[in-house]
Amino acid sequence: MKVLLGIGGSDDSLRALEDTVERAKAAGDDLTVAVVENPRSERSPEEVDDRVRTVLADAGIDAAVRHVEGNAGSQLVAIAEEEGFDMIAIGGGETSPMGKINLGSIAQFVLLNSHVSVKLVR
Repeated sequence: MKVLLGIGGSDDSLRALEDTVERAKAAGDDLTVAVVENPRSERSPEEVDDRVRTVLADAGIDAAVRHVEGNAGSQLVAIAEEEGFDMIAIGGGETSPMGKINLGSIAQFVLLNSHVSVKLVR
């Protein structure tokens, strides 16, 4: 499966990184990691890139890592559709005290606009 992982540095996107790399290793997925700018994250894109490369190296996965500029959600959707990805994986969705899922703006855009399958890692 050809998987595009969008990661912006939030805690939920780092969980998505760990989960997606683990699945790619087990299933032999063709993984591409897209580091996006997330204004809600305290981590810089460079810090995120370093973390991504460390996790990939530790897992022994050879994956492409690219930086995506502009509107993160729309860029992820466009890349997935234009380059024939089978799935977009993203982190997102914190559960409120009342049990409702609160989505960030990037996750919400991707979920509502993607024509390929989306895996939301919480």
